[in-house]
Amino acid sequence: MATNESGADTRPTIDAPLVRRLVDAQFPQWAGLPLRLLDPAGLDHVIYRLGEHLSVRLPRRPGVIGQARKEAEWLPRLAPHLPLAIPVPVGVGEPDLGYPWPWSVARWLEGEAANAEALADSSEAATRLARFLTALQGFAPEDLPAGDARAGLATQVLAVRDHETRAAVMKLDGVFDGAAMTELWDAALSAPGWDRPPVWFHGDLHTGNLLTVDGRVSAVIDFGGLGIGDPACDLTIAYTLMSAGSRAVFRAELGVDDATWLRGRGWALATGLNAYTHHAAANPWVAAQTTRQINEALIG
Repeated sequence: MATNESGADTRPTIDAPLVRRLVDAQFPQWAGLPLRLLDPAGLDHVIYRLGEHLSVRLPRRPGVIGQARKEAEWLPRLAPHLPLAIPVPVGVGEPDLGYPWPWSVARWLEGEAANAEALADSSEAATRLARFLTALQGFAPEDLPAGDARAGLATQVLAVRDHETRAAVMKLDGVFDGAAMTELWDAALSAPGWDRPPVWFHGDLHTGNLLTVDGRVSAVIDFGGLGIGDPACDLTIAYTLMSAGSRAVFRAELGVDDATWLRGRGWALATGLNAYTHHAAANPWVAAQTTRQINEALIG
């Protein structure tokens, strides 16, 4: 929850009348297209479907307010190089009418959210995702951001998660195997770091950000964590979606070395514990997903 110093909730109120006014005022070419709230949406955005072919995505908390402009800059350039569909923004809206942050309109992607029950043992899904990550990591535009020019792009450093992860391990010891979590976390932090040129990563690759059509992985969504650096964070998908067998296929197809694989297990543990600690009590879906993620990360 976003709050001010007094503890009051500072998140903007987002409802259909507001979204209607924003769209009609800033994108008159789409004025009057029907709006339909997607429920449930993600934890970070309120999403409306706009007509048949578009979606409107509005941040609901300050931590994600830079996503609209970042995705508008990079996703149209990435899309032609990737083997799975990704959302292509077609407009960035400005703060207005009491709504404080940039927001976006993107092409609608058909599909259902991926789930481990259907795809855990799918070698095809594992291969598709490995090839997607290979293509993403290989994207090299001539003006690849470097140094300070990467402002707005995410960085992922596992050690930054140390304090919160150890606190979560202590809090959840008994819910999960505390000794095993500590052993994995220590090993992941001690693993050699990424020593090759920085590559692109999605930054939040889990089942909720995958779409399927006819039981096959068809699209990757929500690139708010898009960045350049160590790609180990994207290995989290191996623990949110896959079983041990399909993970082996995924790893072989992607060609992951031991150190990167271990850091990826660390990312899966850290992000799973973070989500479980903050959301599991109020969200049964998050509880189930993160329980699986943590236990699979411990398996390896």
